[in-house]
Amino acid sequence: MTDFPALERRLGTPDAVVIGLGSMIGAGVFTAFAPAAQAAGAGLLIGLAVAAVVAYCNATSSAQLAAAYPTSGGTYTYGRERLGPWPGFIAGWGFVVGKTASCAAMALTFAAYAVPSAWQRPVAIVAVVALAAVNYRGITRTAALARVLVAVVLLVLALAVGASVGGGQAEVSGLSGWTAPTGGVLGILQAAGLLFFAFAGYARIATLGEEVRDPQRTIPRAILIALGTTVLVYAVVAGSVLLVLGADGVAATNAPLAEAVSAGSWDWAGPVVRFGAAAASLGALLALIAGIGRTTLAMARHDDLPRWLSAVHPRFGVPHRAEVALAVVVCVLIAAVDLRAAIGFSSFGVLIYYLIANLSAFTQPRADRRFPRALQIVGALGCGVLVVTLPTTTVLTGLAVFAVGLGYRLVRLRLSPS
Repeated sequence: MTDFPALERRLGTPDAVVIGLGSMIGAGVFTAFAPAAQAAGAGLLIGLAVAAVVAYCNATSSAQLAAAYPTSGGTYTYGRERLGPWPGFIAGWGFVVGKTASCAAMALTFAAYAVPSAWQRPVAIVAVVALAAVNYRGITRTAALARVLVAVVLLVLALAVGASVGGGQAEVSGLSGWTAPTGGVLGILQAAGLLFFAFAGYARIATLGEEVRDPQRTIPRAILIALGTTVLVYAVVAGSVLLVLGADGVAATNAPLAEAVSAGSWDWAGPVVRFGAAAASLGALLALIAGIGRTTLAMARHDDLPRWLSAVHPRFGVPHRAEVALAVVVCVLIAAVDLRAAIGFSSFGVLIYYLIANLSAFTQPRADRRFPRALQIVGALGCGVLVVTLPTTTVLTGLAVFAVGLGYRLVRLRLSPS
C-alpha cells in the first residue's frame, strides 16, 4: 500500500472540545429555533430533546469508532473498515457535500448579521477565503481561533438570556404564548430534524483523529463533553426565547434570540447579540473547513476523490489542496444558493453520514465496544426517521446528489479496476 504523509498529533482534550463546541454552538442557536417553532410550536422543546437523544446515540457511536480507528476521515474511514468500501463512500460523500453546503449556509448567516443585504454575498465570500487561509496555516492555529470564538459566543448567549429574561418581558403574557405543540408527531419530528442541524458538529472531533494526542482517550471524552455542554446551552436559550416571545413569536421571526433581546429593556444588548451571532457563524465555518478538508484527504487517499487532493503541506501539515478546493466550491455556492435549501440539504447528508456511523459501530467486536448496542440501534432508527421527515424537495435533491456520487465511483472503478 502507498505510504502517505501523516498529519501531526498536536491537539489535546481541551483543544478537541473547543473545536467541537465551535462546530455546534454556531449559527444554529441563533436561527434554528424559528423553523422548529413553525413546525411544532412549543413542541420545539420536545423536538430539541429528540434531537439531543439522537445526537447522543450518534456521538457514542462516533466516539467508540474513533477510539478504534484514530485516523482522519471520520465515518468514511469507519464505514470502509466495518461495512465495506461502498458504505464508507456513501458516508464520506454525504459528509463532504452536505457540509460543503453547510459552509455556504454559515458564511451567509455571518454576513446576514454583520452587514446590510446588498453586501452579504461578497462579505460571505471574503469570510470563507479568510478562514480557509487560517486553516491553511495549521491545525493549532485553527484551535486557537476556535477557542476565542467559542468564548465570545458563550458570553454573548449568557448576555442574551439575561437581557431577555431579566429585561422585564418574561411575564404572564409571555407564558400565554406557550401554546400546545402543533403539527402533531410529524411536526415534532420535523423540528427535531431542523434542530439536529445545530448539533451535528461533534463529528468534527472524530475527523481530526490523526491530529489529537492519545486519540483512544481524547476523542471519546471530547465528543461527550462538547455535546453535553451544547445540549445545556441550547435548552437554556430555547427556554428563554419561548418565555419571552411565546411559540408564535418565535415562529414569526428569523432571528428569535435578537427579537427576545429587543423585547427587553437593555437596548444596548441588541448589537452585541448580532456580533455574537456573527462570531458563532465564523466559529462553525472555521471548524467545518477543517473537518471537510480531513475527510476529503481520507477519500482522496483511497481514490474515492481525485488523488491530487491527498497532498499534505510539507511545512504546515494540513491537506492544503483539499482546503483550497473546498474554499473555491463554497464561494461558488455562496453566489447561487438559498440559505434554507443549503441547511435542509446539509441535514440530509449529515443524517445519512450518522446512519452509517451507527451501523458501523453496531458491528464492532466486544473488545472495541464502549457503549451498548442498543444505543446504536436507537441512533440508526432516529437518523432514518428524521431523514424521511425532511421536506420532499430536500429529500429528492439529496437522492439526486448521492446518485451523482455513486455514479462517479462506479465509473472510476470500471476505468481503474485495480
